[in-house]
Amino acid sequence: MKKNIAVVCGGFTAERNISLGSGEVVTRNLEDSPYNVFKVVIDPEGWFIEPDHTPVDISDFSFNWMGNDMQFDAVFNAIHGSPGEDGKLQGYLDMLGIPYTNCSVATSALTFNKHWTKQVLSQSGIPMAKGVLVTKGVDEAEKTALITAHFQLPVFVKPNNNGSSYGVSKVKDFKDLPHAIAEALKFDTEVLVEEGLTGNEVTCGVYHYEKEVITLPICQVVTGKHDFFDYTAKYIAGESDELIPAPIPDTEAALVREFSTRIYRVLRCRGVVRIDYIIRDGIPHFLEVNTVPGLSEASIVPKMAIASGLTLGEFFSRLIEEARFDRS
Repeated sequence: MKKNIAVVCGGFTAERNISLGSGEVVTRNLEDSPYNVFKVVIDPEGWFIEPDHTPVDISDFSFNWMGNDMQFDAVFNAIHGSPGEDGKLQGYLDMLGIPYTNCSVATSALTFNKHWTKQVLSQSGIPMAKGVLVTKGVDEAEKTALITAHFQLPVFVKPNNNGSSYGVSKVKDFKDLPHAIAEALKFDTEVLVEEGLTGNEVTCGVYHYEKEVITLPICQVVTGKHDFFDYTAKYIAGESDELIPAPIPDTEAALVREFSTRIYRVLRCRGVVRIDYIIRDGIPHFLEVNTVPGLSEASIVPKMAIASGLTLGEFFSRLIEEARFDRS
């Protein structure tokens, strides 16, 4: 009997529209899979199977389909931001005993916080940019003075708990720092200020399949006229180039794969994640890990999967298989 798979997308944050695009791509590419696939959109008003707008009962994640009461057997999580990337959805599914395709509650909550993630990985020998955490309303002036005194320009200012480059700024003059912090605080109550590393920007997709941690072909991001890989460069066609495989020396590529595998294991990741780096002086420096990376037409991970020799249907099916229907 076919398993019922919910491709869950939408959510409550600025990344909602990107998530809807990811959900559409996943659903479409699983049409010929051995599963009954339903796209479930999470809205503040409720959870619905689209395009029919069939309501989902959130008390037990059930639904009525063509007059029959149905249960989902597993969830393909395509929600970027809350509640799919910060552990909330995972906790709900754990209580119901429903498998899902990505990281656990603990890993999701940790990795959604960029500062905490760097604190953990700093104990594992992973090179990274130094940074300072600024909390809304608490010593903002003091933190700004600290950054000015101890950081060289440029610096990057980003929401500590957000993705898709919303609220991210590259500051080239310290007089612009308070404004950049204020912009980031529109998306979060915490802001991470990091030294601006110069070098090639690369990203590596990693997933688990058949007892192996597998790294996808590395991608080098060339931002062209953009100072960094901002929202426009990421999601507007023609605004950046993603070179897969990355045209970097074999020694650098080997380090990216080694660090990515180590990070995946140290953080106890599941499913597919994408890990970003700046390569400075031949050494990859960790930027952040995305535990629910974009899967839309413009996203990098689908391009990596295709470059690895898989169709998207095959790749997404692998992630569902790894959700382990029989896990306790």
